[in-house]
Amino acid sequence: MRWLVCVVLLVAMSIDGRASEVFLIPEHNPKPTYPPTLQRAGIIGDVRVRFMVHADGSVSKVGIVKSDHPDLAEAVRVAVAQWRFKPWTVEGDKPAEQEVIAPMIFGFDSALPLHLNEWLKKLKCRDLNEVIVNTPEHAWADTTAFYYTRAYLSNAFSKTTLSNEQRLALIAKMNRKVPIIVRECLNSPVSRFVRFLPEDIRKLL
Repeated sequence: MRWLVCVVLLVAMSIDGRASEVFLIPEHNPKPTYPPTLQRAGIIGDVRVRFMVHADGSVSKVGIVKSDHPDLAEAVRVAVAQWRFKPWTVEGDKPAEQEVIAPMIFGFDSALPLHLNEWLKKLKCRDLNEVIVNTPEHAWADTTAFYYTRAYLSNAFSKTTLSNEQRLALIAKMNRKVPIIVRECLNSPVSRFVRFLPEDIRKLL
């Protein structure tokens, strides 16, 4: 079970337009932490961050250019402030610092199988129950079955088929029913997991 935080360095510009650019080599670049409450709610989005890289490899002046959610912006700000790059020697036309603009994408792992719905439709309650037994109730919504349901709703449909508002509403409905779904599965281990999902989600699977 994974979520995706995609980091791409888009633009590296030297402050002095006459200086050449330095190829930045990451040495310590932890990914931003996807806030669990946002992932659980199905909130995905992009953040565009600007920061300065200095010749000693350190980073400063971290600023958010654009963000789809303030908590995503904060996660990016915290992570980028820890970044370090391979130092370089300031000589000739090599600049003492470079400005970088990078987009970061928060979402469900696009490498997950497209046909997650088939897996979900075959999932027996007894398989969910084995996981639930060792999981505290507050974390039930984060178990694989519910995560994969959110991922399928987020990755398998275009926005014209399932708008962002509809998708978030469906995920919120499922999240509210997680305790009921789990208890139904505990009482009916031979049933399929999908049987207890909200009807409008079942139809999309």
